Amino acid sequence: MIILKDRWVLITGASRGLGKLAAYKMASEGANLILQSRSISHTASMEKEIRALGVQCRSVEADLNDIGSVQSMLQSIDALGMDIDVILNNAGLQIAYRQDYLKTPPEDFTVSFNVNTIAPATICYHFLPGMLKRGFGRIVNTTSGIDKDPEQAGYSASKAALDKITKDMASRLKGTGVTMNLTDPGWCRTDLGGSQAPNSPESAIPGIIVGAFTNDTFNGKIIRAQEYTGMTLEEAVIKAETEVL
Repeated sequence: MIILKDRWVLITGASRGLGKLAAYKMASEGANLILQSRSISHTASMEKEIRALGVQCRSVEADLNDIGSVQSMLQSIDALGMDIDVILNNAGLQIAYRQDYLKTPPEDFTVSFNVNTIAPATICYHFLPGMLKRGFGRIVNTTSGIDKDPEQAGYSASKAALDKITKDMASRLKGTGVTMNLTDPGWCRTDLGGSQAPNSPESAIPGIIVGAFTNDTFNGKIIRAQEYTGMTLEEAVIKAETEVL
């Protein structure tokens, strides 16, 4: 299992739900964190608690539906002067459930693609050159298992596009020490998943962060987090490296 102690990890959507759980778990492994949310006020209390765990922590803000805001955030991170070695692109938006899906408005697609596809891709492209230069990097993009559900067309299409970008880029990273993988948390009871979801948010840990700790031959794959519920991180990494095709 890769050790990430003292390495800097950027987590999007870190103020709540799965991103928040991932942040505390990464901190417990000794990683330093940069927490993204729409406002730094949303992660202020988290930042103090994470620092109390003995690691460094900073907060940044961006509206992921505004790519200019994303680019400003990236400039702010650059100004901090640290190398970003791990990215957990956790943030996502399920814009609507359209019962009358034949009346799905165009903005379902534009907003969904901005938040779920273009923003994470922009973040990846920004930090990949540094990772490649240093010969180390781990990127985990959060996807979805939704399929054949036109009521959620904007969301599912944007996640499918993120899958494609991730797998295509991963194909160019072999032998570089940098990997890009996907994780599917499953349907969890979060603000995005809703109260009727069958799985607790905690069930997605450690599955949603496993890709940050796997070796550099584990690349371009998808980790289904619910298959790792109840495991230690070490057990989950071994399972992924030996079983995920």
